[in-house]
Amino acid sequence: MIRSMAYLGLTTPAVAEWRGFGSDILGLHLIDDGADGAARFRMDDADCRLWVHPGAQNDIAYIGWALSGEAEALALKARIEAAGPVLTKASADEAAARRVAGFYSFTDPMGFRHELAWGQFVSPASFTPGWPMSGFKTGDQGMGHIVLLVPDLAAADRFYRDVLGFNQSDRITDGGRELLFYHCNGRHHSLAIGSPAPGMRGAHHLMLEVNSLDDVGIAVDRCAELDVPVSKSIGCHTNDRMVSTYIFSPSVLRIEYGFGGLAIDDLWEPKSYTRTSIWGHKELRPDLPPAMIVGN
Repeated sequence: MIRSMAYLGLTTPAVAEWRGFGSDILGLHLIDDGADGAARFRMDDADCRLWVHPGAQNDIAYIGWALSGEAEALALKARIEAAGPVLTKASADEAAARRVAGFYSFTDPMGFRHELAWGQFVSPASFTPGWPMSGFKTGDQGMGHIVLLVPDLAAADRFYRDVLGFNQSDRITDGGRELLFYHCNGRHHSLAIGSPAPGMRGAHHLMLEVNSLDDVGIAVDRCAELDVPVSKSIGCHTNDRMVSTYIFSPSVLRIEYGFGGLAIDDLWEPKSYTRTSIWGHKELRPDLPPAMIVGN
């Protein structure tokens, strides 16, 4: 039922820093602030894909998932409520603020807020990148992927697969940690999960895929010029074969900035790997926080 990751909301005390970071480093299109002072960004013709809201701590505010319409959202709502969470329908004003026709929201057992949305507003030929770059791979694959850190990996796996309906792409066990990856369209994964420590939750990174490998290299150069820390060197992942770097955002959340991710289809068979990367992805800033972590 879930078609793609449609949008994402963050909270942070560093909204001002995000305006420059999103535009000057990531190449996102900075648009007018939201009513609460949120920095808002386009990455294609969708009216908005990323909200960065003012807040006392760094956290994931909500994850927006695209569905085909309200009927599909209602069918999924029934399945979710049978598992425990209660869903609330957005008011007309709330839906308009999110730039969709409507959505239902709920908080999952791991503590993350999700929004099941339909009718995302688009304005053709409206995207203007923050610097001259090729643009982002979106369309039916959505805005990218999010990697969440959950307090109970097995419980989260059951909920995201059995209740939300994500399909397993593969898993990586590397150095005592386990990562699980899920798809809902042709993108290798729109969601992945790992477990930081019992009772803790948070997020590791948001992935944005660009249309040219040159953009990845230029972004790294821009980080050096603008004194923005790069978390990991350019490398290639074992599972989705994305060639990417990791950039440290003003809200601690890392941004995987990549090109060339693997496309999958309905015949995909899940695999297991013992390394996260074929080459590269060397940790460059071990002095920085390893992830956006908050208490559950």
